[in-house]
Amino acid sequence: MLTVSLVTFHNKLEQILAAIDSFKAFTGSYRIYIIDNSSDDALSVLASDHVIYYRNPSNIGFGAAHNVGIRMGQEAGSKYHIILNPDITIKSGCLKKLLVLMENHLDVGLVQPQIRYPDGEIQKLCKLIPSPADLILRRFIPFKGWKAKRVAYYELHETGYDHTIDVPSLSGCFMFIRAEVLNQVGGFDPRYFMYLEDLDLCRRIGEIFRTVFYPEAEVIHEYAKGSYKNKKLLKYHIQSAIKYFNKWGWFFDHKRTSKNRETLERLGLK
Repeated sequence: MLTVSLVTFHNKLEQILAAIDSFKAFTGSYRIYIIDNSSDDALSVLASDHVIYYRNPSNIGFGAAHNVGIRMGQEAGSKYHIILNPDITIKSGCLKKLLVLMENHLDVGLVQPQIRYPDGEIQKLCKLIPSPADLILRRFIPFKGWKAKRVAYYELHETGYDHTIDVPSLSGCFMFIRAEVLNQVGGFDPRYFMYLEDLDLCRRIGEIFRTVFYPEAEVIHEYAKGSYKNKKLLKYHIQSAIKYFNKWGWFFDHKRTSKNRETLERLGLK
């Protein structure tokens, strides 16, 4: 069975419906868990044969809420689990392609498809493991020329995003993961309320399985970049960054150095 966790917080009903409806073309067995962090149960009307609605008593955060869905999936006998953002629409054939990849490559623990904006432009969401400088540069440094060059390096622009590659950091907006892998690593680290929990999970999976970008399958992502527009979300982003670097290392992270070097050498970019 394929299971899906979709975490919501006062999202519009139409947006969640669009995400759910994009599964209708999938012919396999699936179950979607809406884990709602909202203060009301307005989204409970979405419950159906394939959709299970569960509302948390309070907003417990992105990763912790997904862990609720992951546990539900494990109890239902899930073989593969999808971490899904509410603003994702899955294109026809995507899920079947991802399943075939996973069935044929047992060393892959996590796969991410090509992710596009609604206008068709590719979102550059394949990344190296960031240093503190990478995160600060992308958010705060105004020197556009130097910044653009560094960001292009960090986001692996030279790969062209047109072929399958192993990537150490993939976006949490859509993650297709073996359930047994989630069981091994324990899901998301709930200490991150929001932001960088996907990087942390990807790193832990990457220590025991391959983490792969597979552009033959595609999804559409609205991608609001909330922390660039909202001071409260920016605060969460900064708090998560501090927790992340306290856990993995600030300027001396030997695993980061080794993994990034290995990735660049494999891609012929070093």
